[in-house]
Amino acid sequence: MKIGKKDWFFIALIVVVVGVFWAISGEVRTKKVPFDDNHRKFYEAFHRGEEKMTIDQACPACHNEQPGGIPFPRNHPVKPAEGPMRCLFCHKFKQQ
Repeated sequence: MKIGKKDWFFIALIVVVVGVFWAISGEVRTKKVPFDDNHRKFYEAFHRGEEKMTIDQACPACHNEQPGGIPFPRNHPVKPAEGPMRCLFCHKFKQQ
């Protein structure tokens, strides 16, 4: 079977698409959830099988803009006004 021009074009297109996805799939740059005394209960809850969205609900107790809270960095995305906090969507747990 002979490979024609259209076939080579299709193969080249697939190579380009795969190459683009490979190029943009760099290392994750968000900070991981620290494995310390403050966050240990979240690791334990996750390993017990609790869902991340349930665990996320406890994050604003410490991470907030109130006096005494741990403020977010300047370039951190803002929590949606009506939506839930989704910290663990970007911030992953460390491998233990």
